[in-house]
Amino acid sequence: MHYVVGRNQEVLGALPVAERDRAAASRLPPWRAEEYAASRTLLRALLREIGEDVAGGPVAARPSGRPYLPGRPDLGVSLSHSSGWVAAAVGRDRDVGVDVQTPVHASGRLLRLCCSPADAEALAVLPEARRRREFAWVFTVQEACVKAVGRGLSGRPWSVPVEVGQQAGTWGPVSWCAPRGGAPVPVACAWNARLPRAS
Repeated sequence: MHYVVGRNQEVLGALPVAERDRAAASRLPPWRAEEYAASRTLLRALLREIGEDVAGGPVAARPSGRPYLPGRPDLGVSLSHSSGWVAAAVGRDRDVGVDVQTPVHASGRLLRLCCSPADAEALAVLPEARRRREFAWVFTVQEACVKAVGRGLSGRPWSVPVEVGQQAGTWGPVSWCAPRGGAPVPVACAWNARLPRAS
């Protein structure tokens, strides 16, 4: 399991954008075009780094929105974006999920929905900036886990149990990590062993 995170503008300024990604991005609204191009460019760089270069080949999306690499069913991929940040993940012979979140206000209702009663109460008394950041760590794990099983919000990410401060764990057949050391923004990865599927 491999992942990487970066700022949109830094990724696009440092790495070549594949022509097919540039063409697809040109048909999108400007705000979406940048994150689209940056996330796919970051994914392609990660694939090159781990020796799985797909060159200019397509990064397609299933009807659910889940990205995949046509012709490479042995590689699970995931993408995420949040307020100028993008993340990409790759797993060999496994489904993966990645999520990046910039901290935003978390209402008491949202804390109670996504956290255990004890953790929601602990978060509620934190200073606003710390509460935002701690909640973002929790939610990145929840989102990464449901992405690893092929669902987004329909997977009810708020039902994934994550304790405040927890950096690794499991959710059913899914393993996850949220390494905080040196991370510039909350990011989490999840993976689920699987058999290769037909393209």
